[in-house]
Amino acid sequence: MACRSDLLCNASACGKLEEVLDLLKAGADVNGLNEFRRTPLQVAMLGNTELVRALLAAGADPNARDHILNLTVTHDAAREGFAETVRELVNHGADVNLADAIGNLPLHLAAREGHLEVVRTLQAIRPGMVSKTCRPRFHFE
Repeated sequence: MACRSDLLCNASACGKLEEVLDLLKAGADVNGLNEFRRTPLQVAMLGNTELVRALLAAGADPNARDHILNLTVTHDAAREGFAETVRELVNHGADVNLADAIGNLPLHLAAREGHLEVVRTLQAIRPGMVSKTCRPRFHFE
């Protein structure tokens, strides 16, 4: 039988909110790792803000990092253009200044993918964000 962390990760990845809530009530660890060393929030359907909100309300760590690329869920949500999810993550303590393994912030990934609403959201949190070289990473005309 699969452990509760795997079950919670599977339900989260499939966007099954009611199943996620039931597993949390039954004592599943909201920050438990699945067999791939990922948390339920890291594998969640990030476009499902209600699901993300439920995991965060249960204590999911919004700053947990992927063990390979050092990405946070905020990086993933920003890259995919989920502005509402980015706002929810920030409201629950996500640090938008955490860089991935190659130095990208969530803002950089959102800009690279052309997700203007996410870029504006992240800039509102931290206006004037620049790279370590003090030059803007991206220039929009």
